[in-house]
Amino acid sequence: MMKSILLSCFTFLFLFSNSSDGKAQGKIEDYQRAELFNGLIQNKIYHAPTNIKWLVDKKQYFYNILTAKGTEYLLVDANSLTQSSAFDQERLATALSSLTNTRLEAFKLPITNVVMNNNGTELSFNYGDKQWTYDLEIFKCKEITRQDNQRQTGYWGDRTADALDRKVKSPDGKWNAYIKNYNVYIKGTETTAKEFQLSFDGSEGEYYNVELAWSPDSKKLATYKVRPAKPHLIYLIESSPTTQLQPILQSRNYLKPGDALAQMQPALFHIDPKKQITVDQSKIQLQYALTNLEWRKDSRAFTFHYNERGHQKYSIVEVNAAGILRELITEESKTFIHYSGPKMYRYDLNDGKEIIWASERDGWNHLYLYDGEGKLKNQITKGEWVIRNVINVNEKERTILFEGSGMEKGQDPYFIQYYKVNFDGTGLVKLTTENGNHKAFFANDYSSFIDTYSRIDKAQITVLRDGKTGKILKELEQADINPLLKTGWKLPEVFSAKGRDGKTDIWGMIIRPSNFDSSKKYPVIEYIYAGPHDSFVPKSFVNDSRGSLHELAELGFIVLQIDGMGTSNRSKAFHDVAWKNLKDGGFPDRILWIKEAAKKYNYMDLSRVGIFGNSAGGQSSLGALLFHPDFYKVAVSSSGCHDNRMDKIWWNEQWMGYPIGPEYGESSNVDNAYRLQGKLLLILGELDDNVDPSSTMQVINQLVKANKNFDFLMVPGMKHSLGGDYGEHKRRDFFVKHLLGVEPPEWTWATNITIPKP
Repeated sequence: MMKSILLSCFTFLFLFSNSSDGKAQGKIEDYQRAELFNGLIQNKIYHAPTNIKWLVDKKQYFYNILTAKGTEYLLVDANSLTQSSAFDQERLATALSSLTNTRLEAFKLPITNVVMNNNGTELSFNYGDKQWTYDLEIFKCKEITRQDNQRQTGYWGDRTADALDRKVKSPDGKWNAYIKNYNVYIKGTETTAKEFQLSFDGSEGEYYNVELAWSPDSKKLATYKVRPAKPHLIYLIESSPTTQLQPILQSRNYLKPGDALAQMQPALFHIDPKKQITVDQSKIQLQYALTNLEWRKDSRAFTFHYNERGHQKYSIVEVNAAGILRELITEESKTFIHYSGPKMYRYDLNDGKEIIWASERDGWNHLYLYDGEGKLKNQITKGEWVIRNVINVNEKERTILFEGSGMEKGQDPYFIQYYKVNFDGTGLVKLTTENGNHKAFFANDYSSFIDTYSRIDKAQITVLRDGKTGKILKELEQADINPLLKTGWKLPEVFSAKGRDGKTDIWGMIIRPSNFDSSKKYPVIEYIYAGPHDSFVPKSFVNDSRGSLHELAELGFIVLQIDGMGTSNRSKAFHDVAWKNLKDGGFPDRILWIKEAAKKYNYMDLSRVGIFGNSAGGQSSLGALLFHPDFYKVAVSSSGCHDNRMDKIWWNEQWMGYPIGPEYGESSNVDNAYRLQGKLLLILGELDDNVDPSSTMQVINQLVKANKNFDFLMVPGMKHSLGGDYGEHKRRDFFVKHLLGVEPPEWTWATNITIPKP
């Protein structure tokens, strides 16, 4: 953040000796210290492995760590349980130095994206703005030259010239299939072969798709017939292009809730009689989307997923060789089906004779086993916890390896743990249980794995485990955070409190400044992102995203982040709070959580509460002042999707429903702008093509009409963003001025200030 004003010449000794009394808030020294905290977490943690990879041929794990020496690269042998240097770093430094005419140190090599190949004979990495390889047998570096002339793959509905010219060869090599004049054609691969037209009803307004799917026996061909929808263009003005003086008008095809969608009809052709087979379309009307066609290995049928508009019905659909369509498995919900997340899991066993399927039908995300006819055989997992991801299905042993959250009592229910279970639901094996958020890196045969686990308040531990039992085979690394703590940086605190129902635990974190003084009163700032598609409070120590929150705290704030109801990875009921009610934002839970924290810590001043967020968080942060002005007093809203009718179709219809109803207006910051109380700063990038910039401009229009006072920053050339370095500085100044009551320091301090010697 604000790298352009980073004063690298300052030492922490000076900064902390001059502000350790805790009296300064929002002063120059606080801003300076905040800047020095930028990137501190990653640079001051030793022995925390990253870039972990299993080398298939070597049967070893590769990773790198930061140590007091610098960056080291290591190998771990899962059989001998030995740990060694991955390669001679001195030799690499010499080779790269010689080739680039620079002087490089072996353990401070400025290289990134370091990957060892599977047989351990070569490294690839980035150095400068180039890609390189290093031969570990002859100790030579070489720059990689790339030819970027590969044709991009198409997609359903692709109408580019390259796509239309595509020919798809049959598995037996005898036929080419292609689209010509909007219809399906085939032609033998011999030079003198005859061309055959298989469809005759294609047109510009209803054409056959170029993604043609051959059956494995080469006797059948399938695709979709597409009735396209009218594009919805949004317009962006690039006011200050680098290539010319005059502004440039840009446009994007950007479908919004309520827009018409392309409709697709499965089409089936038999090759020998050159005949199209009629497929019944009655069960797949009102489509939101159909997925790619996938043939069974024995060519008896193909399948696809049907997502009904409104996201309350989702099906696995099968079309057999005779063109008969049937739904194998159907999910239905009175609210929404979270189709866009990892919860929508399917695995076909024995060419579809059995199907493993994920569902929230019992109120929690779990796995179910079906037979090939769509009949439920048994529920595989159950309980008041959730499946987060399936790692591997072992068909021979009939076991499933998966990530789960919430099974271990007394732990943060978002922590990922690893488990294995039989297809019939028996034989559950807990591969990890330690109180932390786990990330596993498995050998290709799943016989072993490296497990890294940590919490935001506990540094990472790395161990090698047995893949069948979870037994620890070797302790590899214990992260050392003393270099970080010596800077004065304070560990965040994990905090939980009951939500609006008085029963459900709501989890979040509390961040304090490094010069924290419990005898003082501190304003509180909440960073919010309440999108229903996930949960967002960091759970791991090393790879979290809280760095900028520590920087903000340094100015004299207590900074919070919370996952309220309406977000994902808990129960279905917890998630359903968001249904047609995005303005809720989990605020009833958040406010109770903050009040409970303030009961425990009376230095939290709840008469001065601020909030900020980006995108959906931009919507929520403004919503805090519109719908909860008695609690939140200051908000900074960046790139907000302030009216869900103005935002992207897939995200908003999934949570707000279809067709568009009055709930869209009820959740709209535009329609409710007249309610504004408190201090507001809006930040917007003029080239935001993630959220239509007009969404923010329409809020501004209503605020002006309602004669409301607010601040606004438009950043030329910026896309979807919190505001960049400039916006970050403005946000910090806004909170310093309106929560601390301090006039922010002049921005010229970065170049004009005289630094006394420590």
